[in-house]
Amino acid sequence: METQNWKNNRKQITKNLAVWTSFWLITLALVTFGHQFLWDENPLFTWIGFLVNLFFAGGLLLANIRFLKSLDELEKQIQLEAMGIALGVGVFGGISFNLMDNTNLIPVDAEISFLVIAISLTYMAAIAIGKKRYQ
Repeated sequence: METQNWKNNRKQITKNLAVWTSFWLITLALVTFGHQFLWDENPLFTWIGFLVNLFFAGGLLLANIRFLKSLDELEKQIQLEAMGIALGVGVFGGISFNLMDNTNLIPVDAEISFLVIAISLTYMAAIAIGKKRYQ
């Protein structure tokens, strides 16, 4: 019975994390594209959208903390290692990427979207490798 409660609780926490992530992504897209296509760059609507997005970012952060607290010790270790690797890629990769842009070593501008993609892919790969390593 206790195992079933744990599974149901974990499922609910994961679903909650997915909902907050979805709302954050939707409001991010709304602010990104809405000011250009929906409300003709009206600063009031852009600020409102930005604040709503910030609210969902805070909710996503809290949902992620609840998710991490629900993990067992091995899962926490895998997450911690993956986050550390992703942080390293984000900081050192981002600084290096920006430096390459500033010194014209690369033909593209160092956009934040490239860094977000690199961090996300690194995090997902590190989780997959960590799970395989600890099997």
